[in-house]
Amino acid sequence: MRTRHFEYPDYVARFYDLIYHQMRDGIDNSFFLSRITAVKGKVLDVGAGTGRFFTEGLQQGVDLYGIDISASMIEKLLSKIPAHEHYRIKIGDAVTMKWNIKFKLIVAPFRVFAHILDIQDQLALLNNIYDHLEPGGEFIFDLFIPEPVLLANGINNLTDFTGEYEPGKKISRTVSSKPDIVNQLLDVTMKFVWDENGKQIEKEWHLQMRFYFRYELEHLISRSKLKLKTIYGDYAGNPLQSGSKDFILHCYKP
Repeated sequence: MRTRHFEYPDYVARFYDLIYHQMRDGIDNSFFLSRITAVKGKVLDVGAGTGRFFTEGLQQGVDLYGIDISASMIEKLLSKIPAHEHYRIKIGDAVTMKWNIKFKLIVAPFRVFAHILDIQDQLALLNNIYDHLEPGGEFIFDLFIPEPVLLANGINNLTDFTGEYEPGKKISRTVSSKPDIVNQLLDVTMKFVWDENGKQIEKEWHLQMRFYFRYELEHLISRSKLKLKTIYGDYAGNPLQSGSKDFILHCYKP
């Protein structure tokens, strides 16, 4: 199925930290890291990627594990942590993952769930999370709240990042998004342009993402074995309200 074969191209993994440390640091870091580091027990980072949360959590002494479906992203993560800690990382997806341990907390930060396109896979993921939690364990994940204007008009060649990946070597990323309202899909194209060995390299990455609405998410969770504790409307822990940009869903295993 499409959700089982999601892969980040090597050039996306190469520039991921540069782009997202600029775009996301100060938005969700303290929220997730405060919860990860507060746990007295094992924690699983689903969609660990290049380790934006994982590396700091591990440095702070958290008994932390990670999984990501993208081999190129995991390769970057493994390069950042000592070899004797590599056992903590798996390549795979949360729909079918099997760990021989239970977790006190599982997190899926930065819209991991948006890559799960199929309803049965969505439910399978939630139930697999349940199976991997200790009794009373918690699952926290986030998603963007769809903006009506962007759903109507999409995004056309928006340059959302420019910078240097090495002194004098520039990189930019341009994003386009075409909404499919009926199927609740975004067809996204990311164009990367960077300087390399005196030449300008251009690469395009095409992917699909699912967008969700509040009560759809509540119904999905109610159909799973998990229970919903609350939905925050921002990373400060405030309730959903007019103007909220994100769903942060806090679930638990009864």
